[in-house]
Amino acid sequence: MSAEATQETKCLVTVNGTVREFDGPPHANALDFLRGQRLIGCKEGCAEGECGACSILVARGDGEGSRWTAVNACLLPAASLDGQEVITSEGLGSVADLHPVQAEMANRGGSQCGYCTPGFICSMAAEYYRPERTASPAVSAEASGEHECGPNGFDLHALSGNLCRCTGYRPIRDAAYALGAPEEDDPLAARTQRSAPHPVATDILRADTPTGELGRFRRATDLDQALQILAAEPQTVLVAGATDWGVEVNIKGARARSVLAIDRLPELRQIHWGEQFLELGAACTLSELERQLAGRVPLLGKLFGQFASRLIRNSATLGGNLGTGSPIGDTPPALLALEAQLVLSSIRGNRVVALAEYFTGYRQTVREPGEMITAIRIPLPLAELTSFQKISKRRFDDISSVAVGYAVTVEDGVISKARIGLGGVAATPLRAKATEEMLEGKEWNLDTIRAAASITGEEGTPMDDHRASASYRKAMLASSLERFYAEQLSRSGAGQEQNS
Repeated sequence: MSAEATQETKCLVTVNGTVREFDGPPHANALDFLRGQRLIGCKEGCAEGECGACSILVARGDGEGSRWTAVNACLLPAASLDGQEVITSEGLGSVADLHPVQAEMANRGGSQCGYCTPGFICSMAAEYYRPERTASPAVSAEASGEHECGPNGFDLHALSGNLCRCTGYRPIRDAAYALGAPEEDDPLAARTQRSAPHPVATDILRADTPTGELGRFRRATDLDQALQILAAEPQTVLVAGATDWGVEVNIKGARARSVLAIDRLPELRQIHWGEQFLELGAACTLSELERQLAGRVPLLGKLFGQFASRLIRNSATLGGNLGTGSPIGDTPPALLALEAQLVLSSIRGNRVVALAEYFTGYRQTVREPGEMITAIRIPLPLAELTSFQKISKRRFDDISSVAVGYAVTVEDGVISKARIGLGGVAATPLRAKATEEMLEGKEWNLDTIRAAASITGEEGTPMDDHRASASYRKAMLASSLERFYAEQLSRSGAGQEQNS
């Protein structure tokens, strides 16, 4: 990658089969770019990735083939699509030849004002082409955890990031459950049999129109190149899924002189099971992790379905969620309970930091200038009893008021190890160490749990804000341990606790 960018550098994006040129500025999102190309099906509703009106399809790698993945165009930097393939609602079908998703939405009355409809259709199309979707008996959310599937295998939670304000969700659900399998001659289905486009080196330098200040967007081709850039320009903003940075740009008007995309770096997209650790690449999306781990890390499996929406999880990464240093991120409590470690890389080499020692203050961490999170290590073997509890105003697609991760090992009726991660109760995510010490060495029974619960309620320094009061947060902490205990009894099929 050249040290000096030129004004003539181009970004070429294949949209609905046609190559189109994006000419900046670097902070512009994919939604604005597409609407500038007169593709006005995708719309801005919230500019925060919460309504799904801007949903589009991007071809993402999936083994030797590819997968149509729905993402929020309002958050995605347009320059990050350089060399990639995109499908909008206009590219799915036409008035004369409707796509099956469009036809079912029309037949079932799934559209009224129509503002949200193109976004729904793109999210539905991604699920329509999901290779794991097969016809089977309908499964309720209660029976499957965080997934509710129709008789055609359609996971209704694929639409969890799409909001409709006037039609009502029943006809939209009916349309989703009426979909059959793609026809053999379906060109978008056939496209998934070929590999996705490889990421290309990108380097554009443009002026931001309102301020006149130059901004630069780059995509390195490998980790070494990315670290060299970061060492030379430590203030560079690292972007993976842009689910946090995109909000800063849209809502707060944030601009950066230098943005570096690291989402497609191959070194940050590996999953490796070793004898001592499971290592997760920091740039793997949460949807990819959910799919590839396939429940083998039960605590993360319980977390994934409660993290924002499918649209967000298709872009969000573990590295990004930890890199923000937010005290209310969903992944830190679970990873703290798993005793996760972070691999921090720079041109000086790698160092490993325990996640419990990573956060130093509100949105502050031990990460030094020139460093990036490249992997998350989870020690093995995993605890046998785990839970993730998220207390929020909505069950899905919401920010937590309190989040708690549990990982407990019980041997011969005695708690041999307890790890509890907390979020939303202090300036940083933290371990509930006083509760852990109280539990370890004690019998696994209700008396122990009740005694420890009073300690849990005093962990952290919760505050009053618009999501919850400090007293409410304390109450939720105190009750969460008993809830965890009840969950484990229910799952184990144990009878009534003798000490109740």
